[in-house]
Amino acid sequence: MSENRSGGSAPTVLRMVLGKRLRHLREQAGVSFEDAARAIEVTPLTVRRMEKAEVGLRIPYVKELLRTYGVLAKEIDDFLHLAREANQPGWWYTYRDVLPDWFSAYVSLESEATVIRLYEPHYVPGLLQTDDYAAALLRIGFPNASDEDIRRRVALRLKRQDLLDKPEAPAVWAVLDETVLRRPVGGAEVMRAQIDHLSEVLEYPKVRIQIMRFTAGPHPGAFGPFHYFRFGFSELPDVVYTESLAGAQYFDQPADVVTYLEVLDRMSVQAEPVARTREILAALRKEL
Repeated sequence: MSENRSGGSAPTVLRMVLGKRLRHLREQAGVSFEDAARAIEVTPLTVRRMEKAEVGLRIPYVKELLRTYGVLAKEIDDFLHLAREANQPGWWYTYRDVLPDWFSAYVSLESEATVIRLYEPHYVPGLLQTDDYAAALLRIGFPNASDEDIRRRVALRLKRQDLLDKPEAPAVWAVLDETVLRRPVGGAEVMRAQIDHLSEVLEYPKVRIQIMRFTAGPHPGAFGPFHYFRFGFSELPDVVYTESLAGAQYFDQPADVVTYLEVLDRMSVQAEPVARTREILAALRKEL
């Protein structure tokens, strides 16, 4: 089942993982929602929301639940340490004035993913944008925003790119429609710099970029952009993110995720090989 995140608080990835662990421990102990709720004097709905990471993990509640589930004292201490960490705001909290709630979840997923695969039919993805390209796009998306507001939004976008330099950087595999590189954003100079930047990020050992040429004809992802995340936590399923003008949707049901993953696999075969990306970028740059 898909979940719409057009509003409300977005969970951190760690809170999602701990919520699933709480559910597993409760089920393993044979404790019902009602019995768990009685143990901490809340409604069963609150327990459900804790397991779904829809609310923060209140430490006294978590401690009592773990005792109820028969968890050993040392394991309780370890779990509570992680719960306190999960309740801390992410680095993006300082940008909360320019970060919609529904996109906070995306930044959290992006920050913790081990694999990020995506298809973009319109624009260079945020992880690969230059500051001038990002600013030009944001001015279109937020026409009434102040210069300071745009500056903050650009800073957030560039800060997200820090993960590419981490020792444990995720594998990033992007399929870009040729339209992305031909659509003029910010003028010829900005586009030349953006194409140069794409050539530079190919130096990262974990970054792949493929171009879907017009000559490839129709392809299965033509309906819109989407991003796929895989994580290093066994408790956390793969997640697919899609976006619209009204918000975003996050899919984590296996049948939904497999559909998107199969489309990505088919597109990676139909797009130009990674080995040709530099050549294509260079040719397109000459046209500017």
